[in-house]
Amino acid sequence: PVTEADAGEGRITTETRGALMLIAIDRPAKLNGFTPAMLRGLAEAYSEYENNGAACCAVLHAIGDHFTAGLDLPKVAPLIAKGESLFPDGAIDPFGLRAPKRAKPLVVAVQGWCLTLGIELMLAADIVVAATDTRFAQIEVKRGLMPTGGATLRMVERAGWGNAMKYLLTGDEFDAAEALRLGFVQEVVETGAQLDRALEYAATIAAQAPMAVRESLLSARTALEHGPDAAVADFRETQLKLVNSDDAREGLAAFKERRAGNFTGR
Repeated sequence: PVTEADAGEGRITTETRGALMLIAIDRPAKLNGFTPAMLRGLAEAYSEYENNGAACCAVLHAIGDHFTAGLDLPKVAPLIAKGESLFPDGAIDPFGLRAPKRAKPLVVAVQGWCLTLGIELMLAADIVVAATDTRFAQIEVKRGLMPTGGATLRMVERAGWGNAMKYLLTGDEFDAAEALRLGFVQEVVETGAQLDRALEYAATIAAQAPMAVRESLLSARTALEHGPDAAVADFRETQLKLVNSDDAREGLAAFKERRAGNFTGR
């Protein structure tokens, strides 16, 4: 289904393939520059994924040669100036900064220009595959603005203070090899292969026990946001819940029978 019908403003589309959901950024004629309609559509697509009990992993990707040139500022700036929310009330925040937050795994495939909010969207995800031709830049300082989609938090978290400031304070461009060095992406592949590789990661994740995947994701996020002790405090209760699940029993049976598990999420 199309989550934003007006193609002139761009749109976000979703496609279900078994246990996978593909979320596509679709405004290639404008280098996938984000309009208010696309921002709303992305939050709605994330919410659709979150609420789809059959979808175990999602892949965010973009139509055309570029992931995104960032915000379409002439269209978005008036909303920012008014302090208006860019996302519908109650929808999942694609940047993972405010509740409600995504609780299921997300893989991202990027190519071409990946500027500003493109970097922030991928840093808010779990695994990123980049094409060799990807060019990155966090250029808000060149426009008299600062990043507010998580770059000031997650660049430091991933790459350390100096590496983050090198790009946050200069707005300089960097390539896929540098993004890999900084830990912003997890794999670089030939241009054109990035979506297929991201789908391979997603399929592998979707084949695991869904409850265990979600709890592992939540534990890691809890440690980052609230410290290691907060995550450790939940270990015993969470593991007891998991060990008494149908999926844990199936996992043990699969181990004994030397076969892949057939998990149900219960």
